[in-house]
Amino acid sequence: MLRSTVAKQVELIDKLMVEVAELKARVEMNPRNSSKPPSSEGYAKPSPKSRRVRGANKPGKQPGTPGKHLRRRNSLDEVITHEPVVCSGCGHHLHQAPVVGETARQVFDIPPGVLSCVEHLARKRRCSCGTETSGEFPPWVTAPTCYGPNMRAYVCYLVTRQHIPIARVAELLSDTYNATVSTGTIVTMVNEGAAMLAEFLTKLTTLLGDSPVVCADETGLRVAAKLHWVHSASTGGLTHYHLDTRRGVDAMTNAGILDLLGGVLVHDGWTPYRHYTNVAHQLCNAHHLRELQAATETGEQAWAGDMATLLCDTWEHVLTAKTAGNDHLPAEQIASINNTYDQIITAGHDTNPNPAPTGKRGRPKRTKSANLLGRLDTHRDDVLRFVTDFDIPFDNNLAERDIRMVKVHQKISGGFRTLHGATSFLNLRSYLSSANKHGTSALTALNQLFAGTPWTPALPAPNP
Repeated sequence: MLRSTVAKQVELIDKLMVEVAELKARVEMNPRNSSKPPSSEGYAKPSPKSRRVRGANKPGKQPGTPGKHLRRRNSLDEVITHEPVVCSGCGHHLHQAPVVGETARQVFDIPPGVLSCVEHLARKRRCSCGTETSGEFPPWVTAPTCYGPNMRAYVCYLVTRQHIPIARVAELLSDTYNATVSTGTIVTMVNEGAAMLAEFLTKLTTLLGDSPVVCADETGLRVAAKLHWVHSASTGGLTHYHLDTRRGVDAMTNAGILDLLGGVLVHDGWTPYRHYTNVAHQLCNAHHLRELQAATETGEQAWAGDMATLLCDTWEHVLTAKTAGNDHLPAEQIASINNTYDQIITAGHDTNPNPAPTGKRGRPKRTKSANLLGRLDTHRDDVLRFVTDFDIPFDNNLAERDIRMVKVHQKISGGFRTLHGATSFLNLRSYLSSANKHGTSALTALNQLFAGTPWTPALPAPNP
């Protein structure tokens, strides 16, 4: 009876130890060692710490480099002359005194907002044969009174690029241009802009599907008072957003991009990405560094600090080699990295032995540190793929930066009332983000869109 009681107590103690470790790790989690947002810390934020090595240069302008300032212009819109009236010495009038010098200062300012009105006349002429032919209005002249393409582009710019709420856009237009634009009209303008992107979205899907490396991520978005999911696919020159009611494989398949890939998919290790066996995988090492830091801070996991150091040093080696014009690391250096990786994994397994069987169905519950170790061991090729191919990034920060703008919009303007409105916003965000990556400003791209000549990415040349 005593042996049975002791055995049960040992089992209970082991279970409680695991639960205590999990609760302790949960309490000590923060944005630097987990995926918690920075806002979760409130105002009690510690001093930031970085793994980057401090450079030799001090912040700010470096000695010997040219300074930056507001430069003078040769082409002027107006010149205002300020004449002295009386002498500052004797008080005599100076209206006939000779000019002996002058000092020029240029002031750059915004002119008062004026809403221009242009009337378009479509004249009708009668031919000698008796047929009457009327002139054609431009495509954007659609009603007896309507807003022009520049106004529509500016409204879309405020909503989709600056993330200003609809009601405040109406207020801004009223204050700056004395234009009384209703919120319904603003929504219509955004939807009209999105409706012009069919050709662009088709090309975008094709180009992303042919890309050798694509970064993917997902996030939640409130639409029609329910949680929806935004899935992104990004490269250095393209961005695509897809909205779906689900988060898993079906939603990513509906986006129509990941099934087309044949190169490398960069992601954060979320299990549904493993469904796509048509690609190689690169796991986000920024996520690994946060988890390794958590393992170091919340438990006795010395191997985690060694692994974080190895990953950071390896990335520095890759950056140095790329700066030197190389496209790969030497074979002996890669072998050394793999050997050190194996040693750290072995030390991790010594620290986290497999739990004893409990006699129950399923795998025994393991700590987060043990699960992280298992992932780094099982998918070691996907952790270090950036070492053998310099076109593959170290992390998934590109996709996270692209998808962050969706969260920024929700934080500023709130969720979307309709699925159609959310889809229009995301299509325009795909257009603006892709154009911006090619050096085209958001307002310029929107002006081109409403002028009927939207910006489109160039299709790659066919293989010879």
